[in-house]
Amino acid sequence: MYLGRIEGKVWATIKDDRLKAVHLCLMQPIDERLEESGPVVVAVDTIGVSEGDLVFWVDSTEAGFVKPDQGIPTEVSIVGLVDRLDVEDPAN
Repeated sequence: MYLGRIEGKVWATIKDDRLKAVHLCLMQPIDERLEESGPVVVAVDTIGVSEGDLVFWVDSTEAGFVKPDQGIPTEVSIVGLVDRLDVEDPAN
């Protein structure tokens, strides 16, 4: 799992039938220091996120199986909302 920050929503009127009931969003991958760690991606929103939310996500094969009743054609799926992030300072 990885960390990300929600940057916005994606609206698509024509999409694969398996995505009809799924929301899409723009997500900026980040590291544990909350710094950008890659390009912004389109992600399947399985939990109802809002802009600015800190989330955790999965990619590759796992991303397509976040809904147990169906496979979703996606490379990135948001699976949780981060309430708090505690990171130890390696200098201490």
